[in-house]
Amino acid sequence: MISRSSIRDSLIQGLKHSPGVALLGPRQCGKTTLARQVAQEQGARIFDLENPEDAAALENPILALESLRGLVVLDEVQRKPELFPILRVLMDRPDLPAKFLLLGSASPFLVRGVTESLAGRVSFIDLQGFSLDEVGAGEQGKLWERGGFPRSFLATEESLSHAWRRDFIRSFVEKDFGSLGLGATPSSLGRLWQMTAHYHGQSLNASEIGRSLGESYKTIQRHLELLEGAFMIRMLRPWFENLGKRLVRSPKLYVRDSGLLHALLGIGSHDALLGHPKLGASWEGFALEQILWKLPRVDAWFWGTQGGAELDLFIQPGGRRIGFEFKVSDAPRMTKSLSIARDDLKLEELIVVKPTGAGYHLEDRIRVMSLKDATAYCGELTH
Repeated sequence: MISRSSIRDSLIQGLKHSPGVALLGPRQCGKTTLARQVAQEQGARIFDLENPEDAAALENPILALESLRGLVVLDEVQRKPELFPILRVLMDRPDLPAKFLLLGSASPFLVRGVTESLAGRVSFIDLQGFSLDEVGAGEQGKLWERGGFPRSFLATEESLSHAWRRDFIRSFVEKDFGSLGLGATPSSLGRLWQMTAHYHGQSLNASEIGRSLGESYKTIQRHLELLEGAFMIRMLRPWFENLGKRLVRSPKLYVRDSGLLHALLGIGSHDALLGHPKLGASWEGFALEQILWKLPRVDAWFWGTQGGAELDLFIQPGGRRIGFEFKVSDAPRMTKSLSIARDDLKLEELIVVKPTGAGYHLEDRIRVMSLKDATAYCGELTH
């Protein structure tokens, strides 16, 4: 069993200070396993809304929930959004006889009831698949290749991991996404998701994707927002500042889990990954997700100019201006783009992140780090 103690501790702390906690993340990322561990410790009542018996028990939610004491867990809560106004009433009781742990596979902007009914009552915790901190630096290559979904990462053979990911993609497109009632047909969503893998690490051009798929620009935008809300893709927004330069204004598109990216691209082995044209983009997305996992409360952007200068990740923790560039090379070198990004954005520090090895300085305020050291550095930024 791989320990997820940091998320567990955040969950326990959230329940101490709020009437409810929403643990959000993609399907199969480990939310239920973690919640059941906490529930067992606290003697909680669990309702799984994918279980017909539990769903039927909540047909009269006031009757089912009002008399409960202690911790109440509601799994896959996005399936029953009509619960949220009831939960607001229960969370507003003065003596707080029960607290609620809500597990969901859709972000708050998809499940509007979370933000509209439970604002100020629920603290949000995001959970992804396994992180580098959780599996250890010695498993970095495996984590990159297979992604962080527990069943993919822990599979006894690479072929079984790849097969699980292919089955997950098919199930998500044909069943899971439709259960959210969001209107995208499986065939159109499947084609779009496949295409996002080929645009991974690039600026979004929704019109171009729409022409390729025979869909309108607005349809592509809406379906991408749905994929983003279900934690399958990330659209990293550009940073704007009046610098007197023409800046890139379209978001960059990433498949959030590197294992799913590789499955969508048909990459089934380590050798295939090393020889694939998307190797650099795959590393960029993987390393970016590991950095952002260490900075859950920090807003993030990328930056780029029409002249070609760019920075993969820009953050401002505590008002400090920090940049990251991700290079799959073992020995990244100084480039003009790094110099422009450092100076134009007035960066306190620019970190070039490579897979492994010792770090070194390139120039003033620009240094190279391994991903392991870069994630440790990010941990220091938040303290």
